[in-house]
Amino acid sequence: MSKLSRFGVVVILATLLAAPAARSEEFRTLTNTAGKAIRAKIIDVANGKVSILLESGQPFAVPLASLSPADQQFLATWKPSPGAAPSGPAAAPAALAPTGGVTADQLNAAIGHALFAGNTLWSSKPEEVATRLKWPRESKTAIGESYRAYPDAEYRLLGARPHSAALYGENEQVTGLSIVYANKGDSFGSAGGGEEHFIKGKPVPGGMEGVRLIMANDAEIIAGKLSALLGPPQKQRFGEGESRVEVERWDWAGHAFLLSHVPDEYVSLAVQTIEAADNRGNTARVSDATIRERARGFIEKRDNGDVVISNIPMVDQGPKGYCVPATAERCMRFLGIPADMYLLAMAGETQAGGGTSVELLLSNIGSDIKRKGRSFEMVDGELKMRDIQKSINEGIPMIWSMFSTEEFNEISTERTRARQDSWESHKNAVVAAAADPKLAPDRSRAHVVIIIGYNEETNEIAFSDSWGERYLERWITLPEAEQISQKRLYVIGL
Repeated sequence: MSKLSRFGVVVILATLLAAPAARSEEFRTLTNTAGKAIRAKIIDVANGKVSILLESGQPFAVPLASLSPADQQFLATWKPSPGAAPSGPAAAPAALAPTGGVTADQLNAAIGHALFAGNTLWSSKPEEVATRLKWPRESKTAIGESYRAYPDAEYRLLGARPHSAALYGENEQVTGLSIVYANKGDSFGSAGGGEEHFIKGKPVPGGMEGVRLIMANDAEIIAGKLSALLGPPQKQRFGEGESRVEVERWDWAGHAFLLSHVPDEYVSLAVQTIEAADNRGNTARVSDATIRERARGFIEKRDNGDVVISNIPMVDQGPKGYCVPATAERCMRFLGIPADMYLLAMAGETQAGGGTSVELLLSNIGSDIKRKGRSFEMVDGELKMRDIQKSINEGIPMIWSMFSTEEFNEISTERTRARQDSWESHKNAVVAAAADPKLAPDRSRAHVVIIIGYNEETNEIAFSDSWGERYLERWITLPEAEQISQKRLYVIGL
């Protein structure tokens, strides 16, 4: 059995195919600046962004500036047709109705939280659902938004303790939930102690034997809660290629609950649309042109010479310090490949108690990345401004392996602040720093970040840590960066 079959990283890509069969009064051909055309219904035009509904039924958003001059002129005066029935993000919320005699209140009681209110998740705003669940915001960009909680030891969802709970949304609508329960990264230290000292009255042994018991118990509790309300589950496979896993499935009111128990790895629960579950996670390839135009549309060119890629999703690496999978998730989602940090960590052969390998993780998920039409490249050697410029100018971020020393962090934090205070003073300071860099690597502080921009005049690069939105953009000179570099870059591109 292949590594990815065992680890079951569920990677779901939104379908963006254009199938003919639309009414001309609703759908229009839109052309981008490269001459590529799609058929789509216009939903909204606001804040330099066009929200559209593709003929596949998939909502999407593109920068207004990425479209042809003719389309931009048309959209400048566009208004919804009088009396037109709303659809997509503007549609009226779909009300929840009892399904199989089970109400939202009954399901919420089993979950232990108010996941459902008056409408389906798919017609609910992500922020409203996250507020009910008390999951904090992780990121909100023009591409989408996410909310993630790292619950404490007393928290229960469907009777079991989740270690990570994430909610994702696009175009002001929830697109899915991903909840990771017992897993070898988190549960190894819990076996034989704390709230998991006993299971069914029996002591839990240490080591992987105890982890297996905790995983099996979590899966049994969650399945029992759902089956008590919704009946016995269907069993099916979900995912594509080597990422395919066996799941148990329960359906309710347009929602599919998919429970996965990958032996010796993790227990997870995904909440997906019925359509995604029926398709077994098999998805169509998004065209390179669509993603490329969107990525280029997010390049910011500032008056001071900064060139920065905006709208890269933030992912908080969390208490386990999963910087590698968190960084990989950010780049994958930016390029249209939804992913979950915790499941990616399993692909990186997370060891008992935590710890992942950037090489192994990205190697293991490489086949899925390529299957979705994306490329994966590893580059060894010195950091070179021309290489960074080439990638950033195409809208492609770069994963950089480096040593995150205390001195480096202090300098980059101060420089980032100084850039906002006095630009001229900052320029003088970085010229001196670049001429005589004084950083030293510390091999115990291995880390990965995303290079998101550059300033050729000041010889600086912009990078982003996966530590929360406060660390979205930071700066350091290229000579200083080279001193604490691990001499390796990874690029998930087109």
